[in-house]
Amino acid sequence: MRILVTNDDSISAPVLPELVRWAQKLGEVTVVVPKYQQSGKSHGIELHEPYEVVQVDPIHGATVYTVDSTPADCVRFALMGLKLQFDLVISGINKGYNMGKDIMYSGTAAAVFEAGAQGIPAIALSSSFTGSEAAAAYLDKVWAYMQENKLWELGSLYNVNIPPEGGEIRITRQGGPYYSDDFKPVGDNRYQACGICVHENKGNLDIDTDAVVSGYITISPLTVCRIDMALYEKLKELNK
Repeated sequence: MRILVTNDDSISAPVLPELVRWAQKLGEVTVVVPKYQQSGKSHGIELHEPYEVVQVDPIHGATVYTVDSTPADCVRFALMGLKLQFDLVISGINKGYNMGKDIMYSGTAAAVFEAGAQGIPAIALSSSFTGSEAAAAYLDKVWAYMQENKLWELGSLYNVNIPPEGGEIRITRQGGPYYSDDFKPVGDNRYQACGICVHENKGNLDIDTDAVVSGYITISPLTVCRIDMALYEKLKELNK
C-alpha cells in the first residue's frame, strides 16, 4: 500500500514521527506537510502566487516534503506536482478535535476531502489539544475496527476523533458546534480570534461531539458532495 501522510500542524508537529512509524506498518509512506501551522485554513488553496516546496530530512526513512501552503495544497502537490500515486491518505494526528460543525474549518479534514475529490480513500485523525501523542497508542485499535467491520468497503472517507484516554469505538454523525470565537482588540485596528468551547453535552452518543466528550473514540463517514440530496430529490420534481 502506498500512503501519503499529511497534517495541518506542520512539519514541527511532535506526533508526526509517531504517525509515520505507525503508517509504515501498512505500507510505503511519503510525507507531504505544511512548512508552518495551517490549522483552521479549511480547503483553501493557493492559485495566485508560487509557493515553496522543499525535500527535507527523512522521518524513519520516509521521504518528506514541506509545502509553504495549506493541507489541501499538500495533497494536490503530492498528486499533481510530484506525480505520485497513493492508495490511502492519512491526515493528522491533529492537535485539537475536529468534530461537529467545526469540521468545515479543519485543515486536517480538508486534506481528506481533497483526497476524496481525487478518488483516493482517506482518514482524518484528531485528538485533544494535549492528547495527540497519547492518541497514537490507539491507532492499531481504530484500524482493526475499520478492517473487521469492512468500513473501507462501505465508504472511502472517514473522520476519527480519539480522546487521550482512548475508549470504546462508536460510529457517529456530525454534531453541532464545539468551538466558537471571541474577538479581542489588540491595537492598531487589529483583532485576535480567541477560541472558546460552546459545546453542551446532552449525552447523544449518535453525534461525534457528545460521544467524544463522553470518552468514546468516534468514526464518522464523510462525503465530498455538498448537495443536500434529500432536498434535491424533492426539488427535482420542478424539472418536469
